[in-house]
Amino acid sequence: MIEITAGQIAGVRLLRPAVHSDPRGRLVKTVEADVFSRHGIPTAFEEQYYSVSANNVLRGLHFQTPPHRHDKLVTCVEGEVFDVVVDLRNGPGYGRHESFELSGNKGESVFVPSGCAHGFYVRSPIAIMLYNVTTLYAPSHDAGIRWDSVGVAWPSPSPILSERDAGFPALATFKTPFVSGA
Repeated sequence: MIEITAGQIAGVRLLRPAVHSDPRGRLVKTVEADVFSRHGIPTAFEEQYYSVSANNVLRGLHFQTPPHRHDKLVTCVEGEVFDVVVDLRNGPGYGRHESFELSGNKGESVFVPSGCAHGFYVRSPIAIMLYNVTTLYAPSHDAGIRWDSVGVAWPSPSPILSERDAGFPALATFKTPFVSGA
């Protein structure tokens, strides 16, 4: 069974599955519909994809804007990452961030609700992250905020970034399209 605990940001959940290991490797169940339902986590995913990243890579902080916003379930399949969620919903939690240490050996996941940005920093030689999202990718609604503008104490002050991620606007200049509770 997957153990689910509420994060500090409304709607964020940390998922810790049972990991079954033996000399052959490990088996990890990442989605369990009845357990997810009890915790308000959708299982009707429209897309699934994964990323492979090297040590010191930072990806984020990403999200999709309305009407193509989506909930996201991110799972560390291999390696170790410092995972971050930032609340972009207009309301009392706006700008609040929360971090998690995720490990492929533990098969941990974070549920990121719509209206929150997500990013991660790779601590291990390589990390594989699996994403399940509730809407199809819409390039015209794909957006982000700059990684160093939200007050996160990232593991490195000079990570490897894509040109796109480095060019995102700062949180202070971001005009949120997200409404709290919507």
